[in-house]
Amino acid sequence: MSIADEQVEKARALAPMIREDGDEINRIRKITPRIVAALKAGSFFRMLQPKFLGGLELRPYEFARVTEALASMDASVGWITCQSNGCSMTSAYMDRKVAEQIFGPVDGILAWGPQWGGPASAKWTEGGYILNGTWRFASGSQNASWMGAHVTIDGTRELRTFLFPQSSVEMQDIWHTIGLRGTASNQYVARDLFVPEERALFRDDPKHRREDGLLYRFTSGQLYSAGFAGVGLGIARGIMGDFLALPANKVARGAGKTLRENNVVQAQYAICEAKLRSARYMLHNTWQEAWAYVEQHGDQTEEHRAMIRLASTWAIQNARDIVNTLYHAAGSTVIFEENPFERRLRDMHTVAQQSQGRQIHFETVGQLMLGLPAENVF
Repeated sequence: MSIADEQVEKARALAPMIREDGDEINRIRKITPRIVAALKAGSFFRMLQPKFLGGLELRPYEFARVTEALASMDASVGWITCQSNGCSMTSAYMDRKVAEQIFGPVDGILAWGPQWGGPASAKWTEGGYILNGTWRFASGSQNASWMGAHVTIDGTRELRTFLFPQSSVEMQDIWHTIGLRGTASNQYVARDLFVPEERALFRDDPKHRREDGLLYRFTSGQLYSAGFAGVGLGIARGIMGDFLALPANKVARGAGKTLRENNVVQAQYAICEAKLRSARYMLHNTWQEAWAYVEQHGDQTEEHRAMIRLASTWAIQNARDIVNTLYHAAGSTVIFEENPFERRLRDMHTVAQQSQGRQIHFETVGQLMLGLPAENVF
């Protein structure tokens, strides 16, 4: 059994615990401590870390399999696992001693928000920088011991990623959302915070890459796209299982047949299965082709970057279609909180609203395929 297979099996073994804690996750808006402990113990936060840290360096399509397995049980668990792993790829761009300080301990987990979180500044001072700013969308912040911020150095165009202990910033609870409630994607504020030079990184810049593993020929953004596509597919697979678990004798109001005997429902379910399998195949196959090319040539092409973006967005959009279809097919009982359907719907639409699922990516890829310059970053 491969390492990836082992991780998927370990993920599936967490199903009873995750199911039992599902309502609590939704209520407290963060992952329960015992699930976090199980994720740590199972190396789920080390899947994209270099091997010198005890990391697994999973291939991107293997990583997507694991986030899919976790998200099929609870979307927030899959989401924070993906986010924390993407953040930890910074370990390939820093001195090993610094990486060991941050990621070596079992609770060495990093969280951050996007660059556009709010007003921010980083001013050079002797030995490092003085950081001020506000950031939000720090998924997994409830179980992180380190935080990060992407800031342009004052008076320059130089973008760096700053890492600092969570205890050095003010965490603000703003995460009151319709979906992915358990991700605790909260806001944090740094005030006159000194960050030493060794923790001011050039993330995803090949000139500053210190690890030679093939995984790090891809950007953390690309790994986010793989992992979050896996989350979308996991939610879709989960709702398909929920649909099959409906009582066999369930009859929609005014209908003469059970749901399972309804020809429209039969066709819808089959189409959902086709959408899920084809989107999953496209995601994995696209990544396998890109990996094989990098293995042979040392780097990916612009076409690979475009196809990775297309496959990830396509997977998320198809997953949303599947969830919508089966939610409406299941009838009025799904509006109640005791059924898993309403949470799947809320979580899936929240995933699709995030940057990885934006439909504008289709325009960008289409522009490149038609020989035009891309209007948006992908």
